[in-house]
Amino acid sequence: MIERLEVDGVPVLLAPTTGPTHAGLAFRVGLADEPMARRGITHLVEHLALHEVGITDYHYNGATGVEFTYFHMQGDEKDVIAFLNGVCASLRELPMRRLAVEKDLLQAEANGRNPGVAEPLALWRHGARDHGTVAYPEWGLPTITEDDLRAWVARYFTTENAVLWVAGDAVPADLRLDLPRGERRPAPEPSSALPVTPAFFPGGPGVLAWDTIVPRSTTAAVFCGLLERVMFRELRQEAGLSYTIKTDYRPIAGDRVVITAVADALPEKQGAVLGAFVDLLATLRVGRIDEADVTAVVNQRVETLRRREETGARLPVQAMALLGGREVRDVEDVVAESKAVTVAEVAELAARAWSAGLLMTPCDAEWAGFAVAPRESESAVSGTAYRSLADPDEKLVVGPDGISAFADGTIATVRFDDCVLVRAWPDGARQLFGADGIVIRVEPTLNAKGARAVADIDARVRPELRVDQPARDPAQIPKPQPRGKATKTKATKTKAARRRITGPAPAQLLRSVIRALRRS
Repeated sequence: MIERLEVDGVPVLLAPTTGPTHAGLAFRVGLADEPMARRGITHLVEHLALHEVGITDYHYNGATGVEFTYFHMQGDEKDVIAFLNGVCASLRELPMRRLAVEKDLLQAEANGRNPGVAEPLALWRHGARDHGTVAYPEWGLPTITEDDLRAWVARYFTTENAVLWVAGDAVPADLRLDLPRGERRPAPEPSSALPVTPAFFPGGPGVLAWDTIVPRSTTAAVFCGLLERVMFRELRQEAGLSYTIKTDYRPIAGDRVVITAVADALPEKQGAVLGAFVDLLATLRVGRIDEADVTAVVNQRVETLRRREETGARLPVQAMALLGGREVRDVEDVVAESKAVTVAEVAELAARAWSAGLLMTPCDAEWAGFAVAPRESESAVSGTAYRSLADPDEKLVVGPDGISAFADGTIATVRFDDCVLVRAWPDGARQLFGADGIVIRVEPTLNAKGARAVADIDARVRPELRVDQPARDPAQIPKPQPRGKATKTKATKTKAARRRITGPAPAQLLRSVIRALRRS
């Protein structure tokens, strides 16, 4: 039974546990709150706050997620007090002397991280903003200042924007959560870069991924479990098409959830996997569902709920739900609601999930009713044209409203009012990101009067969007090639996205599937 308490104005959720005592302090702030030009600031705050805890004999950690950041530890009562009091003290006065070192550590951490297989789905669904920023590196780190960090803490790491959970016998009597005052910050509303759904975009070989956004409900959780059960049986056991199959259920913006499904495929079986997956979704949404499957999923869910209740593992989820504006629910109420889910309700949810779906596949999916997700801009800006030195059919246009690139019959446009990030190199190269995920790379050496184009761009973009990059090796600066040898720049969602989509080798990509879904 979860008990609701309060410490120093911070809501506290307390529940007994059969295991060791553990506690967590969560804040309603994450990657979705970060502007692209400050991407990485929440993670940086987390690292700085944990540094002052030092080396201890108990287990502790921190994590920055899409909508929440939390600090967690496991130990006895004095350890809980020392850890949580230390985190709060660090948040009030971050160890700024560590700023440069922690930035380097975050870069090293990023270099060792495998990209999540589902990350491109977020980019293509949301663009380069709010819930789509998870698909991008922490490019904002170089420009983040001490004042930026203090302002971020004052906005998000406050008493009113926090919740504490404790799995144990009681909340430690001497615990003090000395945090600055503030206000509750709701999760940002998820944006959309998709004019219509269901939609698809091309992914790399060896993996199919699909996601959808539906109202948060017990029925949605049952549907997610049913989808994995049916996929495993039909794609792996019966057809032998896939080995790694996984689904995930992640709340988003309080009252909705993202349901994700992933299946691997051999190159010669990619089309068969797509066809089987489409047929499977069609079967579910028309209600051809075995009631025994629903019962099995519900029974497994009930068993998991009760086990998590015994160990205190439900507390973090309930704490974050509370931060998201939802009430804490008794486990038996959730159990009863789960047992009441019907086949008809699951079929209705499946139909809704299909209509909002986004598919990443190496195969064409228009035949299955998926629209092609936009890969280029619908219009171009008017302004000064700068012709390509390599191909007369390519050009760059810079005008008062933005910049457009024409290449291979495609148009990419980033409007200055809609620009979210500009990466700038000392040699004049620029990379502009639009909120919809479109990116344009400007290399002044490849266009006639390219330096003038760059000066025109720099005069119009907002200074706070610029992130300066280290100087490149002169050998990395491109030079015009004769026509037919030049590397052409096509309209794309982003260079980062292209790397992730076509990305690591299939085996490496598949190893990251479960890690990525769990991290969500």
